[in-house]
Amino acid sequence: MPRYYEDKPEGGACAGVKEDLGACLLQSDCVLQEGKSPRQCLKEGNCKALKYSFFECKRSMLDARARFRGRKGY
Repeated sequence: MPRYYEDKPEGGACAGVKEDLGACLLQSDCVLQEGKSPRQCLKEGNCKALKYSFFECKRSMLDARARFRGRKGY
């Protein structure tokens, strides 16, 4: 469950998305039932929306337009 309005975790601009992505992977059936590592499950395509959000957040940190529009993510 995303934590949009709760206390923001410290550790950078994309820390909230990163934390939610990790929680999603740890709660997925791939990790719990099949016993695979979260890295393997991420490569297989689990939690695609959060993976894309994390990618966009990281990319916006390098984008010069982000100074005007703000960073993507939460």
